Amino acid sequence: MADTTTTQGDRRAAAAKPPYVQCLGAATLDTVLRVPAIPPHGKVLADACAVFGAGMASAAAASIARLGGRAGIWARIGNDEAGARWLADIGGEGVDVSAVRVVPGRRTAISTIVVDSAGERLIVPFYDPELSRDPAWLPLASLAAAGAVLADTRWPEGAAAMLDAARAAGVPAILDADTADPDVLRDLAARADHVVCSEPGLALLEPSGDLAALAVRLPAARVLAVTLGADGVRWIADGVAGRQPGFPVVAVDTLSAGDVFHGAYALGVAEGRGASESMRFAAAAAAIKVTRFGGRLGAPTRDEVDAMLIGDAG
Repeated sequence: MADTTTTQGDRRAAAAKPPYVQCLGAATLDTVLRVPAIPPHGKVLADACAVFGAGMASAAAASIARLGGRAGIWARIGNDEAGARWLADIGGEGVDVSAVRVVPGRRTAISTIVVDSAGERLIVPFYDPELSRDPAWLPLASLAAAGAVLADTRWPEGAAAMLDAARAAGVPAILDADTADPDVLRDLAARADHVVCSEPGLALLEPSGDLAALAVRLPAARVLAVTLGADGVRWIADGVAGRQPGFPVVAVDTLSAGDVFHGAYALGVAEGRGASESMRFAAAAAAIKVTRFGGRLGAPTRDEVDAMLIGDAG
């Protein structure tokens, strides 16, 4: 009887766990400098600085953890100081980094970002061109237990493998469709169930900017969306168009706003929310983030997003 009771308790505990989102993509050590204005040339002194582990999918995973979800990241880093700092920072957010690939003799990606007083930014990343691109090590069979997967475009081979495996397992496959080689972007978008674009990403996939025209190009995608910064997000879900206006906030740092949006959206999908609810949840999370300096470090908690949504509804 005792064994049976324990088993039932374990099952209840498992059922009560938040959904798990597997992320894959960029892993960078970011240095963010805040300046009054970005000059066309010359030198300018920063008045704030933050250094932390980031990367598009990595920042999304950290945002999911802050929002009360469970997330893991599949990425490649070098066996260097930057990689060690990245592991400590992302793992410290509660993200599962156990399957991250550490490549001997290679360098972890780094990025320097300059943010001005209006929240706009200049990003200068460096990716080691010799970092192995082979996705054969990915534990794809584990995706069957995920509530959703989210890939960015910075490691195309890994993203293609994960998106394909997720769709085969019936797990929602989400692509962060940002600026990338157009052929890469089109290939990955065709493998995803949910294609959530930045405006530059949409322009590469469909120069007209028409989501309905993109739907013709990507008939397998259930949800197509484009984030519009302060103007919110537009989407087509199962043939029905929707729009979520932006939340009125004062932006001080737009860095990682898209990553926070994608992470929150992926968590909403994993929780079984519909497209409209997931988009609203994600838009609120991104709006809170832009009010804080420090890239992904400004990602909100679940309570903060819920409070904004309740206030907006009232």
